[in-house]
Amino acid sequence: MELRKELPEIFEEFGEARRNGFISAKNLKEKNVPLVGTFCTYMPSEIPLAMGASVVSLCATSDETIPDAEVDLPRNLCPLIKSSYGFGKTDKCPFFYFSDIVVGETTCDGKKKMYEYMAEFKPVHVMELPNSQVKQESKDLWRSEIIKLKEVLEKQFGVTITEDQIKEAIKLKNREREALKSLYHLGKLKPAAISGQDILKVLYGSTFKFNKEDTIKEVTELAERIKKEYDEGKRLDDRPRIIITGCPIGGATEKVVKAIEDNGAYVVAFENCMGSKAIERLVDEDVEDVYDALADKYLNIGCSVMTPNPNRIDMLSKMVDEYQADAVIDVILTACHTYSVETLKIKRFVNEEKKIPYMSVETDYSTSDIGQLNTRMAAFIEML
Repeated sequence: MELRKELPEIFEEFGEARRNGFISAKNLKEKNVPLVGTFCTYMPSEIPLAMGASVVSLCATSDETIPDAEVDLPRNLCPLIKSSYGFGKTDKCPFFYFSDIVVGETTCDGKKKMYEYMAEFKPVHVMELPNSQVKQESKDLWRSEIIKLKEVLEKQFGVTITEDQIKEAIKLKNREREALKSLYHLGKLKPAAISGQDILKVLYGSTFKFNKEDTIKEVTELAERIKKEYDEGKRLDDRPRIIITGCPIGGATEKVVKAIEDNGAYVVAFENCMGSKAIERLVDEDVEDVYDALADKYLNIGCSVMTPNPNRIDMLSKMVDEYQADAVIDVILTACHTYSVETLKIKRFVNEEKKIPYMSVETDYSTSDIGQLNTRMAAFIEML
């Protein structure tokens, strides 16, 4: 009889999912399963899933290959772009190596120019993202880009992707989102049931697990177990509650979450790409036109590249209330101009409308600012 695993062990398994996923990616290729690499939550993963492909995030979150990237790219570029390009260029990322095609998107100028160089050593398809969410023309453009992606994949892999297959993929992906929501919604419990570092391990790790049914089962069972133990009295101590917003979190930037929790608070929710932005909103399964349904879901992601960007404010407002947040911390990657410029708007909203403290933190993928992060977090949390 298999011994029941303790929760810390389960969290570590999700934390190791990226490294363990390298073997899974190799096994997929040996079985001739297509692997589609992506860099952004705007990419509608239901399209490749509909043809039986697996989808993997290629966003690198380490400074290991940045010197290699800077041979070709400017030094004053976002670390996510440089790291991602560097891992692709040097073949140090097995996910990139095994990907049959990379699907990019025009979320920022640095990325879309980087894709031009990346296309020299890997098949790349770039989706043209509109600048606005509020115009009908924007939705029409994004709908046409989703159809174009389908056609590109059909040609690349010699398959036909039917609307019925897309509908099934939508249902599967929605079930995965619901499972992940059941886990991170536990952050609404007060006092906290789970640390932000453990929530992040599951959210980040799940992106490197290729069997969706297994992921749905594992995450659902984990959430149910945590809630059961919480109801039985197993709870964390009562600390200030922080929501993280801003740029993608994962890998090296986990240092921010660690600094918050090492200095006396808990991160109870992530509004950024790894959390609510990508998962909270489902694809409407009742909409007859699957491309309309997908365009509506993905175009409404509250990313700072959109002008205006009301959906980020709406999501953050809802989360501050539901998670009973004491403060919001905005994490900005160096040279990420859209998020950096938007900090003023987010600060005004958090301070003036939600009437709680706000702090922005600019960082990169190095470890050189860990001491400074701890000092700033300690002072900020002490104020709370």
